[in-house]
Amino acid sequence: MDNGKIKKKAPPRRKAPARPKSLYSQDELKEIFRRFSIQRPEPKGELEHVNPFTLVVAVALSAQATDAGVNKATRALFAIADTPEKMLALGEEKVRDYVKTIGLYRNKAKNVIALSQMLIERFGGEVPRTREELIMLPGVGRKTANVVLSMAFGQATMAVDTHIFRIANRLLLAPGKTPDEVEDRLIRLIPDEYLYHAHHWLILHGRYCCKARKPECERCVIADLCRSPEKSCDVPAPLVELPAQLYGPTP
Repeated sequence: MDNGKIKKKAPPRRKAPARPKSLYSQDELKEIFRRFSIQRPEPKGELEHVNPFTLVVAVALSAQATDAGVNKATRALFAIADTPEKMLALGEEKVRDYVKTIGLYRNKAKNVIALSQMLIERFGGEVPRTREELIMLPGVGRKTANVVLSMAFGQATMAVDTHIFRIANRLLLAPGKTPDEVEDRLIRLIPDEYLYHAHHWLILHGRYCCKARKPECERCVIADLCRSPEKSCDVPAPLVELPAQLYGPTP
């Protein structure tokens, strides 16, 4: 019955982001990440750090460098400078001495001091918890920010490094011309329940199995599902959990 009252229209529902076209069905994507979750139930980043600040520094130093090389340089550095205040007091020249074995070390040392100063002056010495604020820090880009948000603050992000960029394109999982494009596709494709650990699974898979020069398909747990034209094996490796902290081949 109309009592003369004007009915208010319900606000339009927000549409969920469209799922990009993929060669993999949603069931196949779930199975891929289910297997990764069994192989590495609690994947961890391999950069050594003791708090969010040292993580920011370590990830910023890791650009165009290996995690092992960064760890070797930062162990002694973080032992004496694990806060922005201590790092700033150490000074650029001494920071440079600690990180001189890392590529582009001069510019990176400069950025470490500059980001330490900004953290003190702008953020009260605390590492910010948003991507927008993190990328304001000198030497911190989107990838670094995503790693920090995930590893330090438990946010589900996709940090697209060289391994993930290669894997996404090689497997035709989320092909893209730029890291941002690949990130966007992966975020929309990966099932929600697996998104938090997904970037570590993909990094470790690229580092230890689907290697740059020659993928080791016979060791791959998703060989039967993989759509890569480079694939040399269709039989998946046995699906077993790797020993704790051992993400590469067993000795």
